Amino acid sequence: MALVNRVALVSRVKRILLQPNDEWAVIDTELMNTATLYKTYIIPLAAIAPVCGAIGWTVFGVSLPFTGTIRLPLTTALTNAAIGYALALVGVFVFALIIDALAPSFSGQRNQVQALKVAAYSFTASWVGGVFTLVPALSIIALLCSLYSLYLLYAGLSPLMKSPKDKAVPYAIVVILVGIVLFVLLGAVRMAFLPSMAGLGGFRM
Repeated sequence: MALVNRVALVSRVKRILLQPNDEWAVIDTELMNTATLYKTYIIPLAAIAPVCGAIGWTVFGVSLPFTGTIRLPLTTALTNAAIGYALALVGVFVFALIIDALAPSFSGQRNQVQALKVAAYSFTASWVGGVFTLVPALSIIALLCSLYSLYLLYAGLSPLMKSPKDKAVPYAIVVILVGIVLFVLLGAVRMAFLPSMAGLGGFRM
């Protein structure tokens, strides 16, 4: 049996993006575990931005005034993609721990699997938007897609973590603020690899 059911994956992505409230209700009742979520959803979708970004930076690059088109050597791009991918897989798990830990503070129920569902499915818009990094100049659109992930997070907290609807907004705000700190730290870890990456060939035009 294939590790990822592509039809089911695409169907879930479409429904969570277009009908989030209805889909969160369905997701709430699904029996899941961490391994299944990673194998069938997180691993394939989190790969979109790293793969597209690596292709985009090596093939298309970015055109700058007075500089020309800047591209990354393939080895550098692949290294950057691998680091970003690994941190994305770690980040979604840690983000789920944050969601789970904060649940009681907003009259919710702690449940690590449910929290991982919220984290994974709310990241859908951001992950799918990663396709725009195929053309680095369009990466800003990928960032805009991430804003929709914030709404998906808000929409999923109440049904999955059993937090009252009137507490969903403050719950989401606190999760987002703590999440920002998390991803700043992960970004710092990623940046720590950049000096060594420069030795792999640097930029080329």
